This record gives sequence, C-alpha cells and structure tokens, in this order.
Amino acid sequence: MVPGGKSNFSKRSHYGAYTSNEKELRHFIENKMMTKKGIYTNYKKQSYKKSVARGHELLSESSGMWLEYLAYTHQYKKFREFYRATKKTFDQGSQFSYRYTPSTNKKFNVNATLDDLRIIRALQMYADQTGNKSYKEEAARRFVSLQKNTMSNGKIASFYDVKTRKASDDGSLAYYDFSTLKYFESTSKQNREMYKKQLAVVQNGYLGDAFPLYASSYNWSNKTYSNNDLNTSEALETLLHLSEVGKLKQVSLNWLKNQVDRNTLYNGYSVNGNVVSRSHSAGSYALAAMIFAKAGNKAMYQKAMKLTWKYQVKNEKSVIYGGIGIEHQNEAYSYNNLTTLLAAKY
Repeated sequence: MVPGGKSNFSKRSHYGAYTSNEKELRHFIENKMMTKKGIYTNYKKQSYKKSVARGHELLSESSGMWLEYLAYTHQYKKFREFYRATKKTFDQGSQFSYRYTPSTNKKFNVNATLDDLRIIRALQMYADQTGNKSYKEEAARRFVSLQKNTMSNGKIASFYDVKTRKASDDGSLAYYDFSTLKYFESTSKQNREMYKKQLAVVQNGYLGDAFPLYASSYNWSNKTYSNNDLNTSEALETLLHLSEVGKLKQVSLNWLKNQVDRNTLYNGYSVNGNVVSRSHSAGSYALAAMIFAKAGNKAMYQKAMKLTWKYQVKNEKSVIYGGIGIEHQNEAYSYNNLTTLLAAKY
C-alpha cells in the first residue's frame, strides 16, 4: 500500500549558510570520489579487506546520502541518473547490497537495513518535491519488500542475506530510522502497531541519565541489549532518528551540548560513559549539528558545524582540497564527507 500525502523528509531549518565550504566539498566529491557506479569509500586506494569496506570499494550508504543531497538541492535530473546507477550497482531485487567491489565486480550478499531506508527516504523526497507517481510507488514497493525480509514484531534486523535467506539476530538501534518507518507504516493498523513496537525497542535500550545514550544493538535470540562499546557516529544516528520524531530526551541533548561546547565529542565510549577512543571525527560533529537543527537550536547547530568544517582541507595544492579528511595521508572517507554535506543542508 502506498502511503497517502507528503512526508516531511525535505523539511529544513535553513540555519546553514556555508556556500563556499559546501561548494568546495561538493566539487571534491563530484570530481575526486564519484564514479559511474557510485562513490569511493575512501579517496585513497587501499588493499582489499573482507571485514570492512575501504579504498575504492563502493557502499550503498554513500549512494543513499548523495541521493538525499540531490533531493535537498532539487537537482532532479542528476537524481534520476544517479538512482539508475545505484540500482545497477547495488540492486538485489528485494534490497540493495551494502557493498560492491569494482575490481572483482562483486556485490555482497547482505544489505544494511539503514542504507536501504535512506535510499527509500530519498526516493520519497524526490516524489514529494516533483509529484512523480512512479518514484512514490518505487519507494513504497521497496519499503514493503525490505519490511518482509528485515522487519517483524518490532525487530529491525541489521541485515538480510539473499543467499542464505536469513536475517541477522542483531538489530542495531542506529538502524531504526523512525521518520521513514513512521511514514511508510502509517498505511494500516498492523503497521502502526509495528512502529510502536520499534520505538519501544530503542527506548528500552536507554543506558540511563548518567550516560544518556542508547545501547548499540538488541539481540533477538537472547533478548538482551549489547554491552559493547559505542561507536559515537552510530550512537548519534540513534539520537538523530529519535529527534526527527520528537522523542529525543532533553538529558541526551544536554549531554551532546556539553561535548560540543568543550570539543570533547570522542569516537568511542563504554556503556558506562568512559571514553575508549580519544579521536574525533567530522561525521560525529556533523550528526550533532543535525540533531541541534532538529531541536531548533541554531547557535549549537552553528557551533557543531564550525567544528565540522575544521576537518576541511584548505590547501589548494592538496589532492583532497575541499574534502573532509587527513591532508598528509590523502585520506578522505565518504561517510565524513557526505554527512558534512548533508548537515550543511539541515
């Protein structure tokens, strides 16, 4: 069933006015990261590693983020062309493969459910803005087939394997993209019940007011939340998704405000709130900016963006000029670059 009415996916705060930063960043992505099939995971070529995508491999995550950006900026022709390319590279019928290796022309058998939801959201944004019925139907059809494989009774599996036909036992709480779920699950009573259960799964993963973030995942076979350390960008995705449906706790927002105020938003924490990685990343500050924009806090949005832009390479002689990266290593990861680009549009 196709949801009626428009979503609010394209709603923006217009707090950002980063014309020159954004222009340089977009130029870097389009000219140094973009290929006909998708976007490099890292500007720098790296050797293949089975466990993690890197170097010149392509991720559906990057493609979904770029589609969102094209929709935000009303680049409709580019959107249609890039969506066609995305399907060609990643489509597995019922879902998008999370990763593609150009050197061996290999599509991985599994998706990453959040990446599928992001592409579906971008399709709906395009449909809302253009009134295009076929894209609206494509978004709804994609959601239904994704739902069939990865969602049941409040569960959102992190991935589904098209070869073994099995979904993961684990559900990453960062993958619960509530505004997308809410929109597509508004079509029936049964779906609305599902949404309520999904929200409860994340809310019950709250770690407590002393460290007001959420567990990284929930295991459906042993019914427990993970005690693993938190990857901050994933932890912040969870906060962003809650903020988009008005469910973010004030205490979580205050915690985030303190970290940004002190420039102490680190890359990893234990579930007790101890710092386990003292490095920082542009992507985390960009996500913080998005969360502040959703909360209507313009001053904090701009403060977080200021910290994000610090990672932009300003040396015109550098091969990664304009990109978000580490200049002396020529490293620029698509996630940090695209999250920053999107945050500039929030």
